[in-house]
Amino acid sequence: MTNMFQDWPEPVVRVQSLSESNLRTIPDRYIKPLSLRPTLTTHSALTVPIIDLSFISSADKSLRDETMDKISRACREWGFFQVVNHGVSPRLMDRAKEAWREFFHLPMELKQVHANSPRTYEGYGSRLGVEKDAPLDWNDYYFLHYRPSSLKDYAKWPSLPLGCRKVIEDYCKEQVKLCEKLLRILSVNLGLKEDRLQNAFGGTDEAGACMRANYYPKCPQPELTLGLSPHSDPGGLTVLLPDDHVAGLQVRRSDQWITIEPAPHALIVNIGDQIQVLSNAIYKSVEHRVMVNSAKERVSLAFFYNPKGDVMIEPLDEIVTVDSPAIYFSPMTYDQYRLFIRTQGPQRKSHLDVLTSPR
Repeated sequence: MTNMFQDWPEPVVRVQSLSESNLRTIPDRYIKPLSLRPTLTTHSALTVPIIDLSFISSADKSLRDETMDKISRACREWGFFQVVNHGVSPRLMDRAKEAWREFFHLPMELKQVHANSPRTYEGYGSRLGVEKDAPLDWNDYYFLHYRPSSLKDYAKWPSLPLGCRKVIEDYCKEQVKLCEKLLRILSVNLGLKEDRLQNAFGGTDEAGACMRANYYPKCPQPELTLGLSPHSDPGGLTVLLPDDHVAGLQVRRSDQWITIEPAPHALIVNIGDQIQVLSNAIYKSVEHRVMVNSAKERVSLAFFYNPKGDVMIEPLDEIVTVDSPAIYFSPMTYDQYRLFIRTQGPQRKSHLDVLTSPR
């Protein structure tokens, strides 16, 4: 898989460079068709659940049960929820975001040292998918691996700003702890043994973890483009540290797009396609997208907790019954599955369709 592509099909243009060139109109390749252009209104009657994770450890059983139920309903009905009192240090969250903001404001020649390729996507990038002349999103990013240890390579992490590697390491370590805790909660809520989803991911030592630091520069025509096109996440769990200063993430709810207004030092959790498959669609991965802003840049950190690359993913035997037969008939490894998004880029939820037809 990693040798399938050698380079991008055309020269990569950094969106930040476009933004800083003071252009008044965006290039055609960033303009979305009318059906995909962003909705700039917020539906105040609908909000993504905010859950206090500290209640999971409460001595009050009714409070623990109520919190577990809130998480279960969020996974079934929304595919998204925010968590507060989650155990990740607010100071560390702020330091991690600031380190990445400083990186994106470095001179271009220093960032270009870390330019990525379609072979692994690791490093400094500006596009997903390898189709020539494909529509593009208004963002730059930095992608890196954290787990398993065989994929972790500090040499591919940014060396500037000074101290950023230590901050990234500390932040990722705390995110792994949180994701392991969330998997235990999700397993129990599915009526499974506490470690069932973790084992389905390949265990604590072999599960995958990676980070994508997102940079959305100012855009002169935010009504025409998106920072990230509609998609569901291909992996297991995603934990997003959003920008406190400007909202941008939207979640699809029926025929509406709901803007998530981040709570202070909250983390946004969403279900990925792999958990949808493992749970036989009891838990849902949900389409989401990112808006951009004409007055403010945005920085967000997405932490992905995924199955081991060579583990076969299919509905869990304990969940499949006569009354609830398997929806997904074509099991594949996570490495095979994420090849779709790496070749095609964001494609709503169409990547799951291939699993619903018997081979």
